[in-house]
Amino acid sequence: MDSAAKKTALRMIPYGLYVLTAESSDGRTAAATVNWVTQTSFEPPMLVVGVKTDSGAHDLIKETGFFALNMLGKGQQGTCFGFFKPTVKEGDTLNGEKYRSGSNGCPLLESAPAFVECKLVETVEKGDHSIFIGEVVDAGLNTEFEGRADESILIMSELGEKVFYGG
Repeated sequence: MDSAAKKTALRMIPYGLYVLTAESSDGRTAAATVNWVTQTSFEPPMLVVGVKTDSGAHDLIKETGFFALNMLGKGQQGTCFGFFKPTVKEGDTLNGEKYRSGSNGCPLLESAPAFVECKLVETVEKGDHSIFIGEVVDAGLNTEFEGRADESILIMSELGEKVFYGG
């Protein structure tokens, strides 16, 4: 296999950007920028997210059975980059972003235009990422939308010419 061709071809998959969050009952919190996300069922509403096996979020999701996805909107590059780093919880902020607890206990970023809260229904552990299948148990909007909602999501190409994931 031509590794350069493989990398280029896989990088052609468009990626939205999200902050995945999880929190345990004893207050351990994880938050990370993720982009391998897609809806996988209408009824019940379910989605899948790929999470690195060596991340703190991975372990908390497996332990608690819950996670949230905070959808990042256009112009939230700073928030996106802020969650490339380890999670720092100070008062009512995660990595400097205000949050509140969702119905499943996971942090919801107040600056995110929208969120979904999920209950873990299955895990597929292969390679360096696990696939978490989550049933959407709650969702909300923090912003009023005009036009198509899918055009308001921050996408990978908006992070700059040298920022990629995949390949």
